[in-house]
Amino acid sequence: MEYSFEKLLVYQTARKLVKDVYILIQRFPTEERFALCDQVRRAIISVPSNIAEQSGRTSYKERIHFLDIAYGSPMEAYCQLEIAVDLGYLTEDELNNVRNLFFDTSRLIIGLKKKFAVLSLADK
Repeated sequence: MEYSFEKLLVYQTARKLVKDVYILIQRFPTEERFALCDQVRRAIISVPSNIAEQSGRTSYKERIHFLDIAYGSPMEAYCQLEIAVDLGYLTEDELNNVRNLFFDTSRLIIGLKKKFAVLSLADK
């Protein structure tokens, strides 16, 4: 058995993003494990979580709301990873290695959101 959201490319891409970011933050110093690491973890896990949650909503308005949250979370996590580069916890190259996955995930979220916006207009 499979939930409908598991088939979505956006969900699969977001899960890959989570995995890659978790690998990156393993390089953070021990003193950041409960500070910046936790912030990054919460933000990045929110992406596939909200994509999954929107699939359980019945109205397009609610679905779009959860996709809005899902879209903001990679922006937050990316900002935090840029700060990690500034602090010397990651290199620019390490961040660049996941940059495209951030862009791909964001682009796919926007695409799904637009689809629901069109469908909601068709319902009226």
